[in-house]
Amino acid sequence: MAGLLCLLSATAGAAETPEQLAARVDRGDFAGARSQIDAALQQPALGQAQRDAYLFQRERMRRMQLDFGLDRERAMAAVRRYIPDLREDEFRAWDEAGLIEHLDIDGQRRWFNRAPSNLFRVSTAAAARRSPAIKPPAPGPFEVVTPHHLEVLKRAQAGATSSVAPRRVRVTQSLTVKADAVPAGETVRAWIPYPRAIPGQQQDIRLLGSVPGGAQVAPEAALQRTAYLERKAVAGTPTAFSVSYEVTVYARHFAIDPDAVLATPDDPALAPYLAERAPHIVFTPALREFSRRVVDGETNPYRIARKLFDAVDRIPWGGAREYSTIGNISDHALHATHADCGQQTLLLMSLLRLNGIPARWQSGMVYSDNDTGYSNLHDWGALYLAPYGWVPMDVTTGALDSPVPAVRDFYFGGLDAYRIAFNDDYAQALVPAKQHFRSETVDSQRGEAEWVGGNLYFDQWNYDFQWQVLPPPED
Repeated sequence: MAGLLCLLSATAGAAETPEQLAARVDRGDFAGARSQIDAALQQPALGQAQRDAYLFQRERMRRMQLDFGLDRERAMAAVRRYIPDLREDEFRAWDEAGLIEHLDIDGQRRWFNRAPSNLFRVSTAAAARRSPAIKPPAPGPFEVVTPHHLEVLKRAQAGATSSVAPRRVRVTQSLTVKADAVPAGETVRAWIPYPRAIPGQQQDIRLLGSVPGGAQVAPEAALQRTAYLERKAVAGTPTAFSVSYEVTVYARHFAIDPDAVLATPDDPALAPYLAERAPHIVFTPALREFSRRVVDGETNPYRIARKLFDAVDRIPWGGAREYSTIGNISDHALHATHADCGQQTLLLMSLLRLNGIPARWQSGMVYSDNDTGYSNLHDWGALYLAPYGWVPMDVTTGALDSPVPAVRDFYFGGLDAYRIAFNDDYAQALVPAKQHFRSETVDSQRGEAEWVGGNLYFDQWNYDFQWQVLPPPED
């Protein structure tokens, strides 16, 4: 009996596992989490991987506090920029309905920095109250039907090929660490996203140069490919890095006959794209129930995929928290009132895999013709439909507003030629490896930076993406 009491006492005093700790952080119990981390780090037999897991939860809390930077006064003031006569009861009702994203941290409610602007994307009542002087945000240039979409469809139909309408693009992407973020004389290490050759999608990549010179480009096999650079910090001066290249990007279009689609073959090469992959692709009970309602007994893989695509497409887009702060991104997208492109893509991937349809990730930058000045981070993906093979999907751009089915469904089996993919998977190791925590643990679009003293987070540097669509070669 005494031995049992001793065992119970030891168990009660044991530090929580990293998984239990992560759940505590998600609940907003930061004080309790810090106490647990301190206790865990005192364990003499703690391995380095476990130590890093506990330390990352400490860092995650810091990042969450940056994301949830608004108190009630500032949150209401931000909403009042859109609704000058905002009432207290309106704000309270929208907040209690979960339409203004918040987190209670140690009993104090904090609001997400982008929640006030997201409110008008997720609430028709709030949008109706917006001041007439403030116009809603315009869609991206390819979120509406354009001549390029029609060009792609015409060329694909005429040429019986899935890769058409190429664009040659010259790019300079930069990462600039703020002055004195790193002590003078210390070496800053930077990773800038860089495309890999993907047959039929992006080819003929040519490195033009870098600042400083001598960029180390990761091998083609790197699924999150980057160009690596080093430079010493100078007092009072930003530390700038850039890489320039050209690439030819092709639009894609697959004309899919739903009745010709077959069951997924039993191919070991497809197995990784059917599997759960914790923490962001997990077949939770909630995911299974959502899938059951949406699929509703359908058995044709194409029609299953279309139902799931349409269901995820209906989730309003909204500016997202940093991915490194979210424990399970697909589950977060399932339960939140909004989701961004990466969250929607991971949710759709999870649902497709759950239903026996292989799905995988892509992400990078989207842009436009030279005269519009539009570029943005973007995530999309691909699904496997036999006998067609891998076909692209962009659930965030989703269905276009057109009565013509081929135009409406352009992004279910097609892509425009105005996007560069840096990543063919998520959460992959960089080359060379980082020594400290990544700022972005899932995606790789803005870049990464560190020095011997630690990671440099997004608030310590800026990035820029400049491009020029080159004129087509003369015949």
